Amino acid sequence: MESAKTLATLAAILFIILNHSTRINSFTETPTAYEVLEDYSFPVGLLPDGVVKGYDLNPNTGEFSAYLNDTCRLIEGGFQVKYDPKITGFISNSKLSGVKGVSVLFFRKWRNIGEILRHGNHVHFFASVAAEKFHIRDFDDSPLCVWYELQDEYLLEEQK
Repeated sequence: MESAKTLATLAAILFIILNHSTRINSFTETPTAYEVLEDYSFPVGLLPDGVVKGYDLNPNTGEFSAYLNDTCRLIEGGFQVKYDPKITGFISNSKLSGVKGVSVLFFRKWRNIGEILRHGNHVHFFASVAAEKFHIRDFDDSPLCVWYELQDEYLLEEQK
């Protein structure tokens, strides 16, 4: 009888340890770049789907670097957008500033998107000489990225 009590006690202790360590692990797990965007009131659709391989974020200054698998391009909202393998800038609630590594094709030249702001249900993009706003629902889902080599020909055809 005594050994059964000891065994039950050990099983209970083991259960508590395993259950506690699982909860600690779920709290210390690093959020994805998409989750970080949401934490700062941005939609996940600002980043292409499945290409972010990592990021660095200084929570005190908001300085960030996001690392993609490769350069990619996509067409979003009628605009041709290019993501470099490294995107940098500063993030705070509803504001991305000093952004480098994301550009839009505007009058046959690639223009860096330097700032992105969220105002209510709209996302505003600022690219050197141009600004554009879109409804937040346009970024509910992350767009699919088409790799640089595959889309070059297509992009040239679109410009004609």
